[in-house]
Amino acid sequence: MTADYYPLQVLLLACSGWVNREQQRTIEYLVEENRVLKEQFKGRKLRITDDQRRRLAAKGKQLGRRLLNRVATIVTPDTIMRWHRRLIAFKWTHETPTPGRRGIMRAIRELIVRMALENSTWGYTRIQGELKDVGHHVGRGTIARTLKDNGIKPAPEIALLRGRLSSGRIGARLPRRTSSRLKFGLRGAWSPTTRSS
Repeated sequence: MTADYYPLQVLLLACSGWVNREQQRTIEYLVEENRVLKEQFKGRKLRITDDQRRRLAAKGKQLGRRLLNRVATIVTPDTIMRWHRRLIAFKWTHETPTPGRRGIMRAIRELIVRMALENSTWGYTRIQGELKDVGHHVGRGTIARTLKDNGIKPAPEIALLRGRLSSGRIGARLPRRTSSRLKFGLRGAWSPTTRSS
């Protein structure tokens, strides 16, 4: 049975040897062509774009350092490997930054909400100061956004709804078009037994 395959094996070996010699001649020609082109520059630095570097690095990595020592004429094999690390491999190994600013930690958000609920008279600046005292630097806008996301109104509105502040302390914060009765007789204006006149 092996005798039947013997002529086919010989033919296959002859063809592969011929293809190998053709490839070797092609490589030698391309290496010589690169040398001629490099001589045209006569000492001037070859300018290569990042896209060209990326293409050379991808092909050079497939060849390996030993073969690059024989074939590479434009740059050294070390340079090609460095391009591969920088332009190709690094792209897939580092964490890509997400657009925008990073959010605050869940624990800080919970602390903001807890402070606002337990201390209904505290505004954004007071909460910001208290957070700073415990070592968290958070902006007023972040505090406002956190409270809004959790359905908590700003301090003066909470206090008005609960009836805890007198009108004199928050009268300046109310809009101008608010009636004077609401500004100065706050408890009477909000109580359900008071009749409007």
